[in-house]
Amino acid sequence: MARIVIPDDFPQVMAPSPSYRRFAVERQVNYFDSLPGSEDRLIERIQNAEVVINIRSSSKFTAPVLESCPSLRLLSLWGTGTDNVDLASASRLGITVTNTPAVAAVSIAEHCLALMLAVARRIPQIDSETRGGAWPRGQTTQMSGKTLGVIGLGAIGSRFARLGEAVGMKVNCWTMHPDTKPGFTLVPLEYLLAESDVVSLHLRLSADTHRFLSRARLAQMKSSAILINTARGAIVDEAALVEALQEKRLAGAGLDVFEVEPLPAGHALTKLDNVVLSPHSAGVTPEALEAGLALALDNVESFLAGKPQHVVAAPAA
Repeated sequence: MARIVIPDDFPQVMAPSPSYRRFAVERQVNYFDSLPGSEDRLIERIQNAEVVINIRSSSKFTAPVLESCPSLRLLSLWGTGTDNVDLASASRLGITVTNTPAVAAVSIAEHCLALMLAVARRIPQIDSETRGGAWPRGQTTQMSGKTLGVIGLGAIGSRFARLGEAVGMKVNCWTMHPDTKPGFTLVPLEYLLAESDVVSLHLRLSADTHRFLSRARLAQMKSSAILINTARGAIVDEAALVEALQEKRLAGAGLDVFEVEPLPAGHALTKLDNVVLSPHSAGVTPEALEAGLALALDNVESFLAGKPQHVVAAPAA
């Protein structure tokens, strides 16, 4: 029987899963419900594993980690992001890497909509003022008739584009793979940034997208525009974004992801009243969690049956 390890389920999401309980009846799993805390501890937990099921992007599968696991054949990731894995090293070492595409797309797209409306309608501020005895009037923005710019048309970006249309927004899109996205209005990136009232990011973090929304590109946006980011914090030049928000060169932002997570206490973003923050939780609904965990486990079964699915890195030929 394959040696299977779950190195980090803290806080617990896998243990309560009905899919995992069924899986654990059939498979012997070495399960950890605490943070590894260091690269050495992560290696200690997985060095004899043939299969690793990874839940947390905070666990980094670097080349040294992977090289310390000579028996490892499969790394099954929960989620779509792979920026915590050295995919080239995995391929070189004969390790298959799989992920769980699209399972949280509905949840994350809905969260984008919630962030957009919360910023535009100033919901947190109005709630606070009303609780304090005030009766604030106006000072909010209607989204119907405005322009939404969606950067990246994967499962999440495509879903959010449709939600934007549903509330009456004109939607313009830019994608790295334009030939595969019929049914959307595609425009040059510079036009999208300059014309959009809301810009929403839906790119994977990679060497090509690190600080994709640079200081120069932020400067192309309207001063009345709102930025939404539920992708990865490092896709945005965070320092430049803070400055733009402080100086009102952007109207606001709805952010679920940050360059450093958890967001450090006293971070500049926490002091801005034109920002709505959430703790990298856009895809954390019961429905999305269970679907993703179930698929991560299905990916293990498929691999062990000789039919790997949702492969993002395969052993080098």
